[in-house]
Amino acid sequence: MHILVIDDERAVREILADACRQAGYSVDEARNCTEAASKLVRGDVDLALCDIKMPDGNGVDLMRSIKESGVETNFIMVTAFASMESAVEALRLGASDYVTKPFNVEEMLHRVQQIAALRGLREENRVLRKFAKADSDKFRFTSPSMAAVERLAGKVAPTDSTVLITGESGTGKGVLARLIHEQSRRSEHLFLPVNCSAIPETLMEAEFFGHTKGAFTGADKARKGLFLQADLGTLFLDEVGELPMLMQTKLLHAIEEKEIRAVGSEQSRRVDCRIIAATNRDLSQMVKEGTFREDLFFRLSMFHIHIPPLRERKEDIRSLIRFILDRARDQRDAASCMTVSEEVERLLVSYPWPGNVRQMENVINRACILAEDSCITLDDLPPEIARTGTHIQAHGTSIASLRSLRDQLREFEASVIYRMLDETGGDRRTAAQKLGIGLSSLYRKLEEFEAFGIHRSDSGNPPPARDSNFEQGT
Repeated sequence: MHILVIDDERAVREILADACRQAGYSVDEARNCTEAASKLVRGDVDLALCDIKMPDGNGVDLMRSIKESGVETNFIMVTAFASMESAVEALRLGASDYVTKPFNVEEMLHRVQQIAALRGLREENRVLRKFAKADSDKFRFTSPSMAAVERLAGKVAPTDSTVLITGESGTGKGVLARLIHEQSRRSEHLFLPVNCSAIPETLMEAEFFGHTKGAFTGADKARKGLFLQADLGTLFLDEVGELPMLMQTKLLHAIEEKEIRAVGSEQSRRVDCRIIAATNRDLSQMVKEGTFREDLFFRLSMFHIHIPPLRERKEDIRSLIRFILDRARDQRDAASCMTVSEEVERLLVSYPWPGNVRQMENVINRACILAEDSCITLDDLPPEIARTGTHIQAHGTSIASLRSLRDQLREFEASVIYRMLDETGGDRRTAAQKLGIGLSSLYRKLEEFEAFGIHRSDSGNPPPARDSNFEQGT
């Protein structure tokens, strides 16, 4: 917390400033209303210890003007007995508290600590509301490789070491980062995730370190940066490999020195937040290419955890399917008691999942919407996944034992259409007329057959088009 001590008496300023510094706060001083106003208007002062009677003005009037300008600074008024009425007026206008001269330093610090705790709770609540939709469900892995990952996470969690989590996109790096935070001594404080690739380069410094009012065009009020929001908690830097070189330098300084300075501010602030970073890029290769700072790489990778892709830990897939279905059931009444057919489960286990867990979650959630009778079948899967099922079934197992009625009807329909195309020499317009369907319907069905991997048996590909004068069918 940054404190401004405002008093025309030098001795009072020094006593208050020294006491606050020893208590661990960042402190600045002002000897009159004019000097105080110029520092307060920037918006980076959290608390002002403000004398009421000063040579060039009144502390109550100063507070009123600052609050009317939209600056969110708390005030503790410092008053002599003769100005008690002014102190009461200050409370009515929004002051947090007041103390009388001569004051007890320990009592003053106690009141400062109360306001600091209150501001911290308000800030944490604000950020928590912003991330209220973040998923906090936990999944326990069954594969040996992920069990090893969880053991590493459990070892590093109680420490304050920075952690670098690597792995392909969608493997669950954010889930692991949250798990580390929840097992740490910082678990009572905020876990703040930020996607580094989503912040415009021109706004990165302000987003990370905050800015004062008027620091740049559009900065109509002061704003705390991500580091201060995550103070005492954990700051999760996802896609850290996307940071530009200049921001890498500033990030390294913030991590090593544990202090930041808001854009437009002259005052550095101490911060205490743990850094967990994640990336799907090869940072060591980026270091060789000169696109990532070597010293930052070594700093972030003090403890490195790699998450293997889903295709290398198929033991987790069946449990993941049920976990995703259970979560969908909690979110959507229509998904209650949703199941998957045996052939779908076999297909999902054998599929390579290039998008990893994130892709699987999207596929299953989509299938829950499309499924009939609360059972997910091959027809409910995306075509690029469903057509891989035809290759599995082609190795000796009868279609009748594995395929749904809809699948068998589709294949019968394809055989009829392909025979008609053979009889018409590949002329799709004539074939559509003889089949009694529109030309556009024929094209749509051929695309569907292709998506599901159903081809002409003689060539493996649909016949060439001969409808040179294409006309829209009905």
